[in-house]
Amino acid sequence: MKIIGVGCGPGLLTEQAIQELKKARSAYGSDRAIELARAYLPRQCSVKSIDDYKKLPTLPDDTVILSTGDPMLAGLGYLNGEVIPGISSLQVAAARLRIPLARIAVVVAHGHGHEQGMRDTIDEVKRGKIVFLLTDPKFNVADICSRLAALSLPLQVAVCENLACPDERIIVGDIDSPPLPEAGLYSLVIGNF
Repeated sequence: MKIIGVGCGPGLLTEQAIQELKKARSAYGSDRAIELARAYLPRQCSVKSIDDYKKLPTLPDDTVILSTGDPMLAGLGYLNGEVIPGISSLQVAAARLRIPLARIAVVVAHGHGHEQGMRDTIDEVKRGKIVFLLTDPKFNVADICSRLAALSLPLQVAVCENLACPDERIIVGDIDSPPLPEAGLYSLVIGNF
């Protein structure tokens, strides 16, 4: 099995990923991942949307699994098989905001991990790290900013929406009057940058 990162937006497939996609006979992915990879999949390739993530480990060894962004950034890299990296939203956000990756701590706060994600973000900010926070549409941006404002540190917040897509939007504000997301697909960058 190959788990291929298809990038976080159009045009972000690596050369290695493209070469592997061109050889695929069977591919599974989210609708978004399929859309990002479709131009490189052979016509005879069987392409299916993932409807049950629990069944992925049982797929045949010659299956290609498409993972949005990079499989190792809260993606499908936990599956057994060869992982082919992709360009992640973390990389795009760091490049757009001109923040060295070595200054960034990644925090995942989607699904049911909102509260833990908030605690982890506060801990990392206290350590002087800039946090790249992977969220979901239900994450409470105002709540995390309110908690961080109580630290009385000079912090900025960037809402990064639809990174690498035509409708990309990055808005930077301070922790006391943070920008709020307008799209469902977004991440936050928080810290002194």
